[in-house]
Amino acid sequence: MTNDEIRPAEAADVPTVKALTDAAYEHYIERIGRVPQPMERDHAANVAAGQVFVTGDPVVGLVVVEEHPDHLYLDNIAVRPDAQGQGVGGRLLRFVEAHARALGLPEVRLYTNAMMWENQEIYPKFGYEVVERRVDGPYDRVHYRKRLV
Repeated sequence: MTNDEIRPAEAADVPTVKALTDAAYEHYIERIGRVPQPMERDHAANVAAGQVFVTGDPVVGLVVVEEHPDHLYLDNIAVRPDAQGQGVGGRLLRFVEAHARALGLPEVRLYTNAMMWENQEIYPKFGYEVVERRVDGPYDRVHYRKRLV
């Protein structure tokens, strides 16, 4: 696998998926006052369900997606901290959009914690529009979508 390829994660990738997710999100714990939800996901179950895709050798980035009847939900995008700023996240977002198109889905949806303000600068640069801001339990979230024409 080259560093540009994106492939479905396998069972052997689960420890890497967990470690990479933790590394990408742990700095938010203090800022938002709790563990970000991606760190608490059942990574083994997501991998087994075919929802996790990874890139790099060694793995430097991943996405977790869920197929819905009218959209592809991007549950998590994570890039290893030492690989951030090198285009990995953009490549993963383009993959998610291509995956949605291949599934015949008209849009990608996602949300981010309102305290993760870096994400609120990134997603609009890739054509995502804010749909709403909503408090879900203890989380203040900004919801986005990108319509795929």
